[in-house]
Amino acid sequence: MYKINEDYLKLQGSYLFSTIAKKVNAFAQENPDKKVIRLGIGDVTKPLAPAIISALHNAVDEMGNAETFHGYAPDLGYEFLRNAIAKNDYQDRGCKIEPDEIFVSDGAKSDSGNIQEIFAKDNVVAICDPVYPVYLDTNVMAGRTGAFDEAAQNYKGVIYMPCRAENDFVPEMPKENPDIIYLCFPNNPTGAAITKEQLQVWVDYANKIGAVIIYDAAYEAYITEENVPHSIYECEGARTCAIELHSFSKNAGFTGLRLGYTVVPKDLKCNGVMLHSLWARRHGTKYNGAPYIVQKAGEAVYSEEGKKQLKEQVAYYQKNARYIFDHLKSYGYEVYGGVNAPYIWLKAPNNMTSWEFFDYLLEKANVVGTPGSGFGKCGETYFRLTAFGSYENTVEAMERIKTL
Repeated sequence: MYKINEDYLKLQGSYLFSTIAKKVNAFAQENPDKKVIRLGIGDVTKPLAPAIISALHNAVDEMGNAETFHGYAPDLGYEFLRNAIAKNDYQDRGCKIEPDEIFVSDGAKSDSGNIQEIFAKDNVVAICDPVYPVYLDTNVMAGRTGAFDEAAQNYKGVIYMPCRAENDFVPEMPKENPDIIYLCFPNNPTGAAITKEQLQVWVDYANKIGAVIIYDAAYEAYITEENVPHSIYECEGARTCAIELHSFSKNAGFTGLRLGYTVVPKDLKCNGVMLHSLWARRHGTKYNGAPYIVQKAGEAVYSEEGKKQLKEQVAYYQKNARYIFDHLKSYGYEVYGGVNAPYIWLKAPNNMTSWEFFDYLLEKANVVGTPGSGFGKCGETYFRLTAFGSYENTVEAMERIKTL
């Protein structure tokens, strides 16, 4: 008789955004006359930039000719894309990252979930609370946690690092020493940012105790303040303790195309074993590479036209974020984020729970957000809105909320 992976039974309910989608779809079916404005899931709404569309068309034409046809992609990704990433995202910022330390994939979500596979099951994981659910859930699936404690509302065997308003939603050093530390800045869901000096403390700490940092930089394109680092490799010593995840979804609108990359420096070793080699082995065994067409589109992100066009797109969403932040604040809400990230984090009013506020906002204003409790215990009574809607819908959503 076959057996299942019982670690999956530890998971709490459905994936957060699947639950939200079911509730919203049910409301829409029951109220077909009402226009629902979705500011919940972090999906972009602007069309792909012209430079990217042009690259896609050219790549499609190449695939139609025997001389320029491409089959399986190289394990790490095409050299033209890795060279562009290394130069623009790292070397131009003073970071020592080489093209062969970059692994191209179909997105940061996949990599953030898969990266834990190269680590032993008995590693102790530290995560922020609230946190992007994928970091925690995939470690639960892998058996790296104990059972879920209903009373404490957390998993046994995990180090939780509370992120609260009083610490600007930046975690403090854990009292216990973890083996794997997950950090995401600019942060999802709180929109908080970390300064270079603050991040350097984490790098020094990880090197001191022999931990590895999984650093999710998916939202670096939204950074507006000069003292906020775009990469953990801007910190001295990060090459010996950090893996960095990047996405093309939020900076270039690739949520539908699917493209991302992970950086694993060759200096990062555990008992003499390069994590680069382990990830390369896993990547080559379980993944056949992002399509050539999509990687050519990714290369266009770094063209002069692409940079200009995407800067305008990011500014569009940043304008939405500022609009949401300013208007909610003027309505009397306690609100955070929206400066270096496309997320606004607000306190639910009138002592509502986050799911109560979700239902209230959906029913009374027909606006969808994300309950903070879905990101962890410390997210309870908070709520996340995204800036990825259209400007017109963003304005209308704020007008509806104003009347509540």
